[in-house]
Amino acid sequence: MSPFFVNSVKFSFFFLISLICLSSCNQEKKIDISNIQIDLTIERFDKDLAKVNPDSLSTQLPILEKRYGAFYHDYFSKILNLGQTNDTSHYTLVKQILTGSAYKDLQHETDSIFPSLKMVEPDIIDAFKHIKYYYPKQKFPKIITYISGFQVQTPIGIDYVGVGLDMFLGEKSKFYPAVVESIPRYISRRFTPKNIAPRIVEVITREEMFPEQDLHQLLDKMIFQGKLMYFMKAVQPDLADSTIIGYSKQQIDWANQFESDIWAYFLQENLLYESDYLKTQKYLSEAPFTPGLGSHNDSAPKLGVFTGWQIVKKYMKENPEVSLQDLMSENDFQKILKQSRYRPEHKK
Repeated sequence: MSPFFVNSVKFSFFFLISLICLSSCNQEKKIDISNIQIDLTIERFDKDLAKVNPDSLSTQLPILEKRYGAFYHDYFSKILNLGQTNDTSHYTLVKQILTGSAYKDLQHETDSIFPSLKMVEPDIIDAFKHIKYYYPKQKFPKIITYISGFQVQTPIGIDYVGVGLDMFLGEKSKFYPAVVESIPRYISRRFTPKNIAPRIVEVITREEMFPEQDLHQLLDKMIFQGKLMYFMKAVQPDLADSTIIGYSKQQIDWANQFESDIWAYFLQENLLYESDYLKTQKYLSEAPFTPGLGSHNDSAPKLGVFTGWQIVKKYMKENPEVSLQDLMSENDFQKILKQSRYRPEHKK
């Protein structure tokens, strides 16, 4: 059962690696997406579940199950961890949730912040149009919203991307101070409505379009991540850099200011061709800062990803004939590094 809804102190949490922002000469070119049609489907499972009468689960849950299919089972069995849903054994736990004050309070605030999704629909549609421009055959899943007690933010399943609205309530939410021990502030500060569209695009990019490869050397991982960053910016060209990367303004300013020092550090420490996971992952993972760089823990996090983005940006600038599709299909990471001529200058 969901730890939040049964007042347990343990929180489980899924959060996809956030992405880095970029801009390049290639990406400054405006493309015409005005004639591209997108049929966006958003279904409010959170509202439909709230309408269920806890005393009539035997008749109303099967209706919900029929409508939502795979998501219904994923929600109760995987997101809320209620166990198997192929029979009625989970009904008792569902009733406990629906009648509990924790669920009611969270549902009430979620509904007050998101009476509809009209505030985020234009950004989703715009991003989908950009993706369709570059990849005309790409199909998009429906969006299903729910609340989970801060369990899962943006899962992807059979023909759907889920959006845990309780993890996008905004910085003023009364709930977030209570979850700071389970969800660090450097992550929860991104739980705002403006992050919904970027996270939807992120999960489609990473899980459907360009799944993670089996890479070992840090350089390969850096440039692979850089390609994803470049794609994310290309399909969301008007989105603020800090929103795409998940950086604060101070962090993006720090990374830009010390770009040459970051690169020098990777070279001096012989890290580019390092394949030891324990030695390299700290340069790619979510964290409040990147260990070993900066002073007084003031560095930006995941600087390997940031640097990979810079390399890809320079590669595309040096090779204007390379299209976005060419970039995404290029897996010779050494070639990208070499042809990027990446040598960042020291900034005073």
